[in-house]
Parts: sequence; structure tokens; C-alpha cells
Amino acid sequence: MTDTTPTPHAVHPLDDALQLQAQPQAPGRYTGRSTPAYWNMVGPFGGVTAATLVAAVLRHPEALGEPLSLTVNYAAAIGEGEFTVQAVPVRTNRSTQHWTVSVLQAPAGGGEPLVTTTATLVTAVRRETWSAADTPLPAVPGPQQCERIGAMFPVQWLQRYEMRPVSGTLPGQWDGSEADSQSQLWLRDAPARPLDFPALAAMADIFFPRVWLRRARQVPAGTVSITVYFHAGAELLARTGTGYVLGQARAQEFRNGFFDQTAQLWSEAGALLATSHQIVYYKE
Repeated sequence: MTDTTPTPHAVHPLDDALQLQAQPQAPGRYTGRSTPAYWNMVGPFGGVTAATLVAAVLRHPEALGEPLSLTVNYAAAIGEGEFTVQAVPVRTNRSTQHWTVSVLQAPAGGGEPLVTTTATLVTAVRRETWSAADTPLPAVPGPQQCERIGAMFPVQWLQRYEMRPVSGTLPGQWDGSEADSQSQLWLRDAPARPLDFPALAAMADIFFPRVWLRRARQVPAGTVSITVYFHAGAELLARTGTGYVLGQARAQEFRNGFFDQTAQLWSEAGALLATSHQIVYYKE
């Protein structure tokens, strides 16, 4: 089994990808850069982009509370090199704060920066209230009972996660046979890293396109928009630590080149940490 223990004093790949330099002349504006460690087919893994937006808001000096919901719209792929993140608190209430966030990057050939990503994020001050769980942890084998798999495709970001599938793995043959779109897997950052809000946002986008599983056809597909709801506060994330997270995802409808998929993320202890919903483009 591969050792996932971080090297002492080494910068974790996710923390390296989330480095943001504040621009003193423009409050809420930060300079970031894409990193090879989270590269996907034509740009960074969408989850690390979502994580970067969360990190930018949490770094803002006016930030109130903790992330509650995040919606990211992927207008275009982020290219290699530097980009700018702009986080703006548009309304602050007693318990909630509403943000608009965008990513801008100059074209590779030069010119004025263009918007690649838009987002809204809501932060909130969490208070102790009556609470209940209507979506319990499924009855599945524990992570140590599930075999770890290697990267399924030659893209760098897949190597940043330890994945142990429970059910609904990728088809053995791309033969067009139809199957249920649900899959379950245990996962955590590789090397292991204490869970926080940016990491949780990235994990919400870790699932391969449901159309691949549903049809056993590897058609081009990509997330257009994703919304993540954070049910866990910082204290619960701290208790989760470097433990595994159970991810479950399934689609609901495929039609006219788009499908939606829902996902849930639980801690090993059974706490629902986050849920997500996204709309995905697929090409025939």
C-alpha cells in the first residue's frame, strides 16, 4: 500500500495550488496560478478551481462565518499560468454574507483578461439548534475493506486522491451497455491532509461523468455549473481530520446534451459533510 503520510514540512499539493497573493491596491483581488499537480484534460480540475474560490473568500478581511453554499459556473477553461480572483461581499446580514467571485485570465496570445469562471458564495455564522439527519451513511464496507485503485486516466489531478471504490466503477468495456448511474467510493487527499472547506469543495467535483457509467460510452463531457452545500462546520471538519470520506453520486436525467448529477459526502463517523448538484454537458 502506498504511504500517504505527508513529508514533514513539505507543502501539500493542494495548499500549493491554493496559494493566493493579495493585491494591496485592490481589496479582495488575488493573484493565483494553475499548477501541474491538478491539471485535467484542457485545464485545471474543476474541483481545485472551486477550492480556490472558497480560499479567496476565507482570506478576505471582511469574511463573516463559514461557507454555507457555493455555486461555480465554468465559462471557459483556465489556462496555464497566472490568473486573478476577485471576491466581492455584496451584502452582509447578521448571520449570512453574500459574495460574488470571478476568475479572470489573459489569453495565451496576450490581450485583456477575460472571465473564465463566475461564482456566488454564501457564508454564515452557525448557531447551535435542533438538528437531524435524513440522509444517513449508507451501509457499505469500510475503506480498509475496499481496494485502492490507481489513476483511471493519464491526468495529473487523479493522482492527488486516494480512491477506494465500493460500487459503480467505470465500465470494463465501453460497449454501450446501459447500467445504473450510481457509484460509491471512499476517498481522501493524497498525501493525506486534514479536511477543510476548500478541500471539501474540491471533493464534491471528484466524480466522473455519470453518462460514462450509465451508457458505457466515453463521450466528451464537462461540468457547466456546480452547487455545493456545506453541512459541516469547521469543528466537524477538524474531527474528520485526515480520515476517509464516503462519496456517492448518481444522475437524475439525461436529455438534449445535458444531464444533472447529485452527490453526497459523509465522514467515516457517519456525518453528512456536504451535498452537491451539478449540470453537465455531454457531446454526441
